[in-house]
Amino acid sequence: QLVESGGRSVQVGGSLRLSCAASGFDFNDYYLGWLRQAPGKEREGVACISGSDGNSYYADSVKGRFTISIDNAKNTVFLQMNSLRPEDTAVYYCAPSGVVGGACDPGDFEDWGQGTLVNVSS
Repeated sequence: QLVESGGRSVQVGGSLRLSCAASGFDFNDYYLGWLRQAPGKEREGVACISGSDGNSYYADSVKGRFTISIDNAKNTVFLQMNSLRPEDTAVYYCAPSGVVGGACDPGDFEDWGQGTLVNVSS
């Protein structure tokens, strides 16, 4: 089970920290991803991290602004989002994938959480 939290409305240039609390599986065995879906758009892999070695991937659209991290002891994945832009507005989901490494392909992820809404306004 995955439960996301931390989404809210924020102004352009602001920051948010999303959290994803997981239960029922061992982070070390998975690739943990933050993915998002904006209105009228397809799901997009934003940032992913290996639960075993911490190697991460970022979409070009968020590189340098977002940081993904994990707390293995608490089975929690975080997404620190800085310098937010209107185009970051979306529902953000976290999910695990058994395909470790590479780009965050939404098709590789299962058992998505319910999502948390991030709204960036000017």
